[in-house]
Amino acid sequence: MTASLGRRVAAEAVGTGLLVSVIVGSGIQATELSHDVGVQLLANSLATVFGLGVLVTLFGPVSGAHFNPAVTLAAWFTGRRTGAGPSLREAAAYVPAQTAGAIGGAVLADAMFAEPLVKFSTHDRSSGHLWLGEVIATGGLILLVFGLERVGRASLAPAAVASYIGAAYWFTSSTSFANPAVTIGRAFTDTFAGIAPTSVAPFVVAQLLGAAIGLAAVAVVYGRPARTADAVRLARPEPELTSS
Repeated sequence: MTASLGRRVAAEAVGTGLLVSVIVGSGIQATELSHDVGVQLLANSLATVFGLGVLVTLFGPVSGAHFNPAVTLAAWFTGRRTGAGPSLREAAAYVPAQTAGAIGGAVLADAMFAEPLVKFSTHDRSSGHLWLGEVIATGGLILLVFGLERVGRASLAPAAVASYIGAAYWFTSSTSFANPAVTIGRAFTDTFAGIAPTSVAPFVVAQLLGAAIGLAAVAVVYGRPARTADAVRLARPEPELTSS
């Protein structure tokens, strides 16, 4: 028996919330410990790499550890005919849970560092080259996740996804948000990792465009999906070890 939808939704909310807490909290800590922006970004990216790897490992067996509406929608789209991905109902439950979790994670991080619990960011990120960075970051993420599925190596996702995001912090102009829910959550904190609310919508559009391009790249490179045990595990949670 797989985890119930309620448990999977809870895992997505908690996992996304903890991810945003790692991103925002490490950003706050970095600015308190150093005035060098490069050092701040290094600390922020390293914490994100380690935190994301742990969270994907922890929650993957329950919900698939999407933590990202772009990944959820891509999984639904690619699996809608074969049943290997989440159903439309499941996707519709995951996305708001991820978004609510992300907002809660930003508030939690602010609380831990005695920042105002909710203070919208003033960090404007409205620029064409940043949007291009988000297209590339999200497209690469989708190519990685579903490429691993196609070659039967979804078990490598925790390390591979964390490593990719860590690298994308540095090789993309936007520092790789690559996640609509995380983008919305980061608007609720006026700290190092924040993004102004007016910058959120273009970032989300760029991310969704990147997801579509990533799926197109998967189709070009790998062709039709293969029905492997690893592929099913990536899209669907693994069976629970205990019954309920």
